[in-house]
Amino acid sequence: MPGPGDPAGAGDPAGAGGLAGAAWTDVRAAPLVLVPVGSTEQHGPHLPLSTDTVIAEAVAARAADALRPESDGQVLVAPAIAFGASGEHAGFPGTVSIGHEALHAVLVETVRSLALWARRVVFVNGHGGNVPTLDAAAGRMRAEGHDTAWVGCGVPGGDAHAGFTETSVMLHLAPGLVRPFGGVTGDTRPLAAIMPDLVAGGVRAVSPSGVLGDPAGASAERGREIAADMVASVVRRIGGRRADERGRLLDPAAARP
Repeated sequence: MPGPGDPAGAGDPAGAGGLAGAAWTDVRAAPLVLVPVGSTEQHGPHLPLSTDTVIAEAVAARAADALRPESDGQVLVAPAIAFGASGEHAGFPGTVSIGHEALHAVLVETVRSLALWARRVVFVNGHGGNVPTLDAAAGRMRAEGHDTAWVGCGVPGGDAHAGFTETSVMLHLAPGLVRPFGGVTGDTRPLAAIMPDLVAGGVRAVSPSGVLGDPAGASAERGREIAADMVASVVRRIGGRRADERGRLLDPAAARP
């Protein structure tokens, strides 16, 4: 399986792997294309700025592997969109945010370009701050008649940012990028409780470390389990093909309203 940051399937460009490692002649007619969407933003003093992108890339690559046996065509993973809407993290050096308007334009034009040869486009999102823009862009593309949707990498019960969940997943995916976190502290209150302060002053206003949650106890083994849950959810949703009006893929295992 390709590692995070490596083109999925680049060692077998004739297969249905990574778009970045393929020649145009390797791309068969009307594939499904998964586009990882991440961010470049602070993730506390112990995780890299690329955390959301690393996770989105890995989940997309593993989901593509799982989807191929049941697919009626090729499944490709596009290069990640690594800049997102991260204005809430602007108080920390290293963060690069392109904002909602620019991200919306990138998502829309990505779909319009891919639609010239792809049958379906699914964005695999690793950053919560991108959600409003994904809703708007996917909804607009669906209104234009494109087979487009998006799905997130979150898991039920996960903490908000750079805590146990993301630290565990990164210990599994890219342990060499994780710094010591034994002394790292964050704001562990529920997101709803801190949201007014987050909206008013950004993450730094509520957590000087940049962490929303607690990385204590994080492990690669738990990260492996969490990542597997992320992939399974993404595979179910893509395979189920049910989306709401915003283009969010729904879990077919959930009860219909």
